Amino acid sequence: MAAKLKPLSEQVILITGASSGIGLATAKMAAEYGAKVLLVARSREALAQAVDEIKQAGGEAAFHAADVGERSQIEAAAAEAIDRFGRIDSWVNNAGVGIWGRIEEVSEADMRQLFETNFWGVVHGSIVAARHLKAQGGALINVGSLESDRGVPLHGIYAASKHAV
Repeated sequence: MAAKLKPLSEQVILITGASSGIGLATAKMAAEYGAKVLLVARSREALAQAVDEIKQAGGEAAFHAADVGERSQIEAAAAEAIDRFGRIDSWVNNAGVGIWGRIEEVSEADMRQLFETNFWGVVHGSIVAARHLKAQGGALINVGSLESDRGVPLHGIYAASKHAV
């Protein structure tokens, strides 16, 4: 029998890729409904601005700058959430980057970095989240892409990374 999730207003949610796009919108909406949110991304400045906006709107939020491609940095983000809010109830692996270009024109270093974020970021986040969520239950949400099933011209390596997820 699956564990029942807490109401959103009672949850602590860690969201990666939370400095812009879907991650930021998710953090703002969750905070609007009363969740405590820890925003995680690489850009400290963008995260600080996002947390300020959430707090000005009456929400409760904090941030932790981290590269999801490095498991130790994700473990530190989880520790920050627990230190600040006492637990993690839901975890959203949303961090992602894209590259546009012909496969022979994109550097291998850029392709590898994309996989570090888009694929390994989800793997690292899922492993760390599972460790915390197993004890008391909760939700693990991995954000994918339509391109995981249907690639777009000049977006091959991105589609491959999302298909891997």
